[in-house]
Amino acid sequence: MNSKVVLAFSGGLDTSFCVPYLKEKGMEVHTITVNTGGFTEEEVKRIEERALRLGASSHTTIDAVQTYYNKGIKYLIFGNILKNSTYPLSVSSERAFQALEVLKHVKKLGAEYVAHGSTGAGNDQVRFDLVFEVLAPEVKILAPIRELALSRKEEIDFLVKRGFNFSWEKSKYSINQGIWGTSVGGVETLDSSGYLPEEAYPHHADKSGEEKVTIEFENGEPVGLNGKKSSPVQVIRELAKIANAYGVGRDMHVGDTIIGIKGRVGFEAAAPLIIIKAHHLLEKHVLTKYQLYWKEQIANFYGQLMHEAQYLDPTMRDMEAFMESSQKSVCGSVEVLLRPYNFFVLGCKSKYDMMSSKFGEYGEINKSYTAEDVVGFTKVLANPLKIYYSLHPDEKKKEENN
Repeated sequence: MNSKVVLAFSGGLDTSFCVPYLKEKGMEVHTITVNTGGFTEEEVKRIEERALRLGASSHTTIDAVQTYYNKGIKYLIFGNILKNSTYPLSVSSERAFQALEVLKHVKKLGAEYVAHGSTGAGNDQVRFDLVFEVLAPEVKILAPIRELALSRKEEIDFLVKRGFNFSWEKSKYSINQGIWGTSVGGVETLDSSGYLPEEAYPHHADKSGEEKVTIEFENGEPVGLNGKKSSPVQVIRELAKIANAYGVGRDMHVGDTIIGIKGRVGFEAAAPLIIIKAHHLLEKHVLTKYQLYWKEQIANFYGQLMHEAQYLDPTMRDMEAFMESSQKSVCGSVEVLLRPYNFFVLGCKSKYDMMSSKFGEYGEINKSYTAEDVVGFTKVLANPLKIYYSLHPDEKKKEENN
């Protein structure tokens, strides 16, 4: 019987417990960390050292930031996706791509088992499991924390008894960080009226005054910052570095979880919120009203499916194709003003700007039609309603008296 198991490993208490626990079950444990922008080089090194010290037969680190951008973040930008008009899917959008990288490693090693440290109380267990249920149903999924329903103290006692007396001090706040933002959970987010204090957020307004930044877009992707061209991933990182110093990008997300209850979490996502708002402004200048309308409908659904672990549904590829097609003219620059704890999108420039003065100036002058044209146009536009109300005189009278 093949006893190899690949464990998705973050280095926290839950996944640390899983290594010796699975070893004692007679399994050969191979750990893997999929970095989607949440770990520094130093942290990646510490995670590997911990995995091997706990007894892992091997440890692998995968840098999946570029893959995450190409297959996920890019479409979140194209769609201006904010879950419930608030949350840029900072953490929830990472999980499918992490699971897909773990799946590649499982197949590479020929492992019969895959494991993760999720509890039975959150969304991530579903996001992870679903990828394997669909793409590798022959691989058995193990989730020791979920299956044993262990308390934090029981996990620590298990590890200490086996000589792994690391510092297991629990942070007051649960921080999940990635390139597309950071989620922040704490006791204050467990009810409807609490709010996170200043200390809960990773970044604070260390800079005062104000600062302007200019983001350049090509085909809907951010490809430059303050006149310097670079990759979209680098733009996101550099913008985050600048905006985080102003404490920008905080909010509280309330939404429906995959498991059927309401959930509440704080987040800090300076670069995602600025890029989405800047991108949306540029789109309003260069896309037609029907492109804007249908893209909004599609993008909202795309974000919902991404959040609810449905990344593999083929309709996601269909929606991505639509959004990609819509971005051909989303080219130009957008200026943004940063101030402590807030930002303002100021304006944009684009060769595809349909607000160009050569077509006219709203409320001032038109260059495409005459006053008589407007009279005729209004008569044609009014005709269907005139017909309707001629057949429903009572409703017409009601509207007249409103």
